[in-house]
Amino acid sequence: MSDAYQKLAFLYDHYMAEAPYDQWAAYLGRAIQGESPEGLSLLDLGCGTGTLSVMWKRAGFHVVGVDLSEDMLTVARAKLDQEGAAVPLYQQDIRTLDLPEQFNIGTAFCDTINYLEQPEDVLQCFQSVYDHLKPKGLFCFDVHSTLKVDELFSGQTFGSVEEDITYIWECFPGEERHSVYHDLSFFVKEPSGLYRRFDESHYQRTYPIDVFVQMLETAGFKLLSLIGDFDPQVPLDEAERWLFTAIKQL
Repeated sequence: MSDAYQKLAFLYDHYMAEAPYDQWAAYLGRAIQGESPEGLSLLDLGCGTGTLSVMWKRAGFHVVGVDLSEDMLTVARAKLDQEGAAVPLYQQDIRTLDLPEQFNIGTAFCDTINYLEQPEDVLQCFQSVYDHLKPKGLFCFDVHSTLKVDELFSGQTFGSVEEDITYIWECFPGEERHSVYHDLSFFVKEPSGLYRRFDESHYQRTYPIDVFVQMLETAGFKLLSLIGDFDPQVPLDEAERWLFTAIKQL
């Protein structure tokens, strides 16, 4: 697992403005079954630029954020400081967490788990999260579905042209089944009026549902719920996003 986000970290919020943050928050609210966030500790895995960390903190959770990207954490720190939110941030690999406390809840939203390149990486992450949860702690995360990776990403090209920023996003099938490379080229306008180009490549991989469930069980979790696209009525084989809630078994 590598630090995929470099220069893109400073453009991330611009392109994620329409991300379903409110739906993630509502999903977590349902997962805790109406329990008050006050007094509950939450580990925000892959916290990125801190948008969800701010939301969790506002809701009343005690929040700790973890991300591998130093640049993403720099943006998150500035955002949290502006909010006046006391949220510790750690630059760590989610497969090998080493934190000084355990938590009531662990979250890994916005396809964080899809950046783990091998099955053993996913299992190692699940085991590390398990070790950092209190008894009966909840683990809530989402992943791209196999449909999204295999049919909606692979072979596609996306783009956007704005006055100050233009990007081209090309998706190529990866070597492994249900994997994809995202090759991104950005053109950012500088004060001189010229545009500076930079490129990044991101690799993501997903697995069939039964593989995720088996890895959760191997790590010591019990699956509590699984839905697609935030809606229990959406058939899982038609969903673009799968959302899991699991509980730490004693």
